Amino acid sequence: MSLADYHVPEFSPVADEAATVETDSCRFTVLAPRLIRLEHDPGGEFEDRPSQAIWYRDQPVPEFSVARTDGTLEIETEHLYLRYDLGAGFTSESLAITLTELGATWHYGDSEDNLGGTTRTLDGVDGQTDLEPGLLSRDGWTVLEDTDRLVFEDGWVTPRDAHEDYEDLYFFGFGHDYLGALRAYTDIAGDVPMIPRWALGNWWSRYWEYSQDELRELMEQFREEEVPLSVCVLDMDWHVVDNSNHSGWTGWTWNRELFPEPEGFLESLDEMGLRSTLNIHPADGVHSHEDAYPDIAEHVGIDPSRGKPVEFDASDPQFLRGYFEHVIGPLEEDGVDFWWIDWQQWRESPEMAGLDPLWALNHLHALDRTRDGRRPFVLSRWADVGNHRYPIGFSGDTIVSWDSLAFQPYLTGSASNVQFGWWSHDVGGHFGGTGDPHEFGELYARWTQFGAFSPINRIHTSKMPYVDKRPWQYDGEVGDALEDALVRRHELIPYLYTMVRRNHARSEPLIQPLYYHHPEADVAYHRPNQYYFGSELLAAPHVRERGDDTHLSRRPVWLPDGEWYDFTSGERYEGGFHTRYGDLSDVPVYAKAGAIVPLDGEPAFGDTEAPETLRVLAFPGADNTFDLYEDDGVTCASRDGDFATTELRQEWHGDRLFFDIGQSQGQLGHVPDGRTYEICFRGVRDDLDVTVDGAEYTRTYDDETATLTVTVDGIDADEAVSVSLDGDGTNVRADADWRLPQVRTLLRHFSIPAGSKPPLEEHAAAFLRGDRITLDWLGNFAAVLSDRQLRAIAETLVDAGAERIDYAGDDRLFFWNDSRRTDITHQFVRYDRSGVPTNREGESRHGTLPEYDWIPLSKMEAYDWRFSLNYGTFVTVSHGTRDESTIDI
Repeated sequence: MSLADYHVPEFSPVADEAATVETDSCRFTVLAPRLIRLEHDPGGEFEDRPSQAIWYRDQPVPEFSVARTDGTLEIETEHLYLRYDLGAGFTSESLAITLTELGATWHYGDSEDNLGGTTRTLDGVDGQTDLEPGLLSRDGWTVLEDTDRLVFEDGWVTPRDAHEDYEDLYFFGFGHDYLGALRAYTDIAGDVPMIPRWALGNWWSRYWEYSQDELRELMEQFREEEVPLSVCVLDMDWHVVDNSNHSGWTGWTWNRELFPEPEGFLESLDEMGLRSTLNIHPADGVHSHEDAYPDIAEHVGIDPSRGKPVEFDASDPQFLRGYFEHVIGPLEEDGVDFWWIDWQQWRESPEMAGLDPLWALNHLHALDRTRDGRRPFVLSRWADVGNHRYPIGFSGDTIVSWDSLAFQPYLTGSASNVQFGWWSHDVGGHFGGTGDPHEFGELYARWTQFGAFSPINRIHTSKMPYVDKRPWQYDGEVGDALEDALVRRHELIPYLYTMVRRNHARSEPLIQPLYYHHPEADVAYHRPNQYYFGSELLAAPHVRERGDDTHLSRRPVWLPDGEWYDFTSGERYEGGFHTRYGDLSDVPVYAKAGAIVPLDGEPAFGDTEAPETLRVLAFPGADNTFDLYEDDGVTCASRDGDFATTELRQEWHGDRLFFDIGQSQGQLGHVPDGRTYEICFRGVRDDLDVTVDGAEYTRTYDDETATLTVTVDGIDADEAVSVSLDGDGTNVRADADWRLPQVRTLLRHFSIPAGSKPPLEEHAAAFLRGDRITLDWLGNFAAVLSDRQLRAIAETLVDAGAERIDYAGDDRLFFWNDSRRTDITHQFVRYDRSGVPTNREGESRHGTLPEYDWIPLSKMEAYDWRFSLNYGTFVTVSHGTRDESTIDI
């Protein structure tokens, strides 16, 4: 028996003959001007079947030339020059490709400065772990090896049975056009599917033996507390665990003691506006105690009366079809919306060499949803390149620690390098921790803030009775921070859903490392915890606990050239380095000048639909256009044009700002009738003249965030509205510099004599006005300020500082002096085993602090180091291990 038709994608694997160049043992296929497939087989047998990774080789044939002279084959495209010595096979001497724009040349076998991809799981990882290679490198080229992947034949995969010396490579020569490389990859591997709109809300997940009444009451409590959710996760105890056949991790039968009426329970979740998923561990197959056993046993030819288990076999289409028709299908008829595939960590099926059962489950579960028009969607671990077609990713059972939180933004960003952009992490962690609300609360709040600005925000808890992540269990600032983050997440859904469309249609991931847009800036490659969050925002979440004496989190941030605004406060920043200090209410997210961010103006529990009140944040400083995307949120109909877009456009003229809401285009039924628009101009003055063309309006102003809000009601999809702000000849922007407010924040939190705070603020204000040139005056306060407090004041007033970063074993010390002040000096010293300073080149340095530089600590063969940063005569801050008084960076 074969798989069902909807389990078999529509492939287009055979390249146009005009794109191929063959020799006796090689075939080169020019798939794009900067992408070439390289095959070598001693017998001249080449592969045209789709592989697990590559499905669409039939691409438009680019222009290229071919020359064969003196035993050499040359292929030249607009961007690449390939040279191959005929008959030599693939060796470093025989095969080379030059990137003509960069002048860089790859020789077969060269290693690259790969920018990393992702990893299968974070199970048991405390902090960081190694990542598999990605599709991008600083060298400008990468090679994707497809040699050992299985190929599709008659609907399912099979080994290639190729010559042992066969090679199948894809050369990506995109230079630093990283988004171009990702687009080319999805051209041949398949698009990233659109995820359902409801997946963008908050998820509640706990490994716990909930009864249906307990879980229903908990969901009701979330609603009563006005904490929005969109997904309810049922971990493994939904099914029968205690049985005589196996350990109980695998299960397909409702535990009727906990869920006596599962259909009614799932229906009640649906009525609340929640989607549901069940956690499954398919590895142990289907045993005789399961409700589904008789049907699937007969399906695979087993007499049910014998009780012989139906073994899980990812290589067998007969079993796989029965698995979906007789096990998965009936549970979905109960009301299950999607599946969380757990476990399955081994890499190969015993029945077929090279077949990863996790890949098989991801592939087929995603496609199985399309049988009734839904989008491919599953929650599961990463299996391999090509897994971008099966969103979303479950990153595994993470250890509860600050190091684990600090690693996740980096992992999420680097995963975009293989187009796997929709990660779902265990927000708050899974294993370990104390559960102490005072100790754990800060970490949980920071993790949830990151979750709000990550692809999927899934709160998760292990089966530990003294770990409670219900937000209302936390008092004061922790509780406020949790609630704010969870509400903000649902506010962001209109923005996020437009990014879902961009990822699908334009291959642009939601999370983008800074180097995507600033590839020639070295610093962009060394900001592992910063990332672009969609087209308009840049996030740099707090991932370290507050200092003992500052009582604030420290966050060095690099902003690309230009003007930026704090997303919440409207404070203005210039491009370059600055160090941010914040309490638990502080979430470092920045909007670029001209940013347009549509939000849900009335976020609510169980509601992720296109909002009737659309709040649009608009930031001054540049022209911009944002095309808001809306559809039914769940089906694949958008592929046929069943969607609507609304253009939001801003024109910036310094003393005037124009903002237009265009008429919606497309299927207007997806846009709510009589929509209210709250256009929030953040970071602007209050005394501006406002003109609105097309509607009546009201205006309000918030001093705290420098936000002028213009509200227009009753706007239908086919109507347009224009708003203008006039500064009467002066800039419409507010005076919203961030430095003095941060000084005040520091002083509010410092445990120093209250009488010292007003003069400190006065001196800081005088310095910022230019009345004081140096920071020597800080020496007058050295007796009351700790080293960390001195550093915090200095870093706020001048953009100079240092940070240590250790990711993937690459330990680096960074320092910067954006203001190029000559009175800020530094000294770096390495020590040998006996404590004597080393004199090797690069292991000691001193002088004026450079505008930007870094030291590769992991490559130095020494034992201790010390870095001193002198902000003036009286302000010296040291870091390192030679002195107990040193402080962390």
